[in-house]
Amino acid sequence: MLSPSHTNVAVFGASGYVGGRLIPALLERGVRVRALTRHTDSLSGFPWKDQVEIVEADALDPASLGPALAGVDAAFYLVHSMGSPDFASLDRQAAANVANAAGTAELERIVYLGGLGDGDLSEHLASRQEVGRVLAGGRTPVIELRAAVILGAGSLSFEMLRYLTEVLPVMTTPRWVRTLVQPIGIEDVLVYLCGALGIEVPDHHEVLEIGGPDIFTYAEMMQQYAKAAGLRRRVIIPLPMLTPRLSSLWVGLVTPISESTARDLIESLRNEVVVRDRPASKRIAHQPVPFAEAVRRALHQTRTGEVPTRWSERDWRPAEPLPTDPAYAGGTMLQDRRERDTSAPAGDVAWAFSRVGGANGYYGVSWAWSIRGLLDQVMGGAGLRRGRRHPEVLRLGETVDFWTVVALEEERRLLLKADMKLPGEAWLEWVVDPTAEGSHVVQTATFVPRGLWGRIYWSVLIPFHAVVFPRMIRGVVSAAEGRSAVPTG
Repeated sequence: MLSPSHTNVAVFGASGYVGGRLIPALLERGVRVRALTRHTDSLSGFPWKDQVEIVEADALDPASLGPALAGVDAAFYLVHSMGSPDFASLDRQAAANVANAAGTAELERIVYLGGLGDGDLSEHLASRQEVGRVLAGGRTPVIELRAAVILGAGSLSFEMLRYLTEVLPVMTTPRWVRTLVQPIGIEDVLVYLCGALGIEVPDHHEVLEIGGPDIFTYAEMMQQYAKAAGLRRRVIIPLPMLTPRLSSLWVGLVTPISESTARDLIESLRNEVVVRDRPASKRIAHQPVPFAEAVRRALHQTRTGEVPTRWSERDWRPAEPLPTDPAYAGGTMLQDRRERDTSAPAGDVAWAFSRVGGANGYYGVSWAWSIRGLLDQVMGGAGLRRGRRHPEVLRLGETVDFWTVVALEEERRLLLKADMKLPGEAWLEWVVDPTAEGSHVVQTATFVPRGLWGRIYWSVLIPFHAVVFPRMIRGVVSAAEGRSAVPTG
């Protein structure tokens, strides 16, 4: 059993949805935290970054794990590769690497957050439980907490539930909406994770199931969400012939979740995910809040923009391609470049372009961006539905509509990489530098086409670019000048 005030822990997945919320919860309990990330810049936007030790490590790189785990007492393992075509093999290898490194470093325990379920499991749930067994295959004892639907602002499960319920007052539903689910609020998950540090580990591999006090079918859960959100009762029409494949296409069309990720979630919902014979409450004294309260908390954070982490954030790796890479040298690179001088200081210009996307829009021609988002959505992309985590603050690796933040320099530069379905690779960048009169801003849209269709795509859009991009940079400058004109103090 570990004493929090004398415990050093490493957190794998520090920039992820759960990891980014677990770290401040650990710090509040006096735990000393080493945040592990594949790239240190991915943690630059977190408010707790100066209170932890940040170490670069990759669970798929065994050489990085020895230094990452040296001198710590325990590790939280919050890593998974859902969405990758070979996620099961990647997760298996990563878990084996961490198990070996933890044994060498003589850790006292690994705490792992896995998936709830029994019987004939889906590929995703089977992989989540396999990871627990692989971790326990090493010399280090493992406490595996198994959860079903996690309710929290920005969580994958909550966003799927929210969009399905809010967008569709009348819906035809497949068989999986009759599956029993035991949801749990994210704050309760954090209590159980922290509590796992302070209990004895009687078995080398201790499995504890966590869930809230309510058990619903998924259809009932949608109705309960509608009630908690102040919506009318939804009309749900069973349609058993909808396969998981068709269901995932439907979920991908209605929610910000990609079709491939939706398929993994829906496949998991063929299994009842309820706490049975290994409740964590028998080992960790805690009473989770009811479903309605968990939804209320999540909606409050969503509506106020106070979302600490989101499911779509990722630990951006420098090895991923950027438009400045030598790999593109000599190849076709198409650009739309706009420049403007302004009396506004560079900080105000950076504030203006850092607000792009989400409810803030793109500084003009909103209809064009709405059409582009709808086309991407129809083609299976995210469209504009992912929005923003916060209306003004960005961090490396987070998503903004159908973009990902891949480079960020405070008060100087923002580079977004397109996640939309494209015949090529696309980026949108702003760089601002101070001048004697104010500042100079450069806005660049870059496209690296893939074959003939990529070149045709860019050519077709040139007339739209001639309208959209000039208005965008004018809007950025106008917003910056408006902000700098407001008296302070």
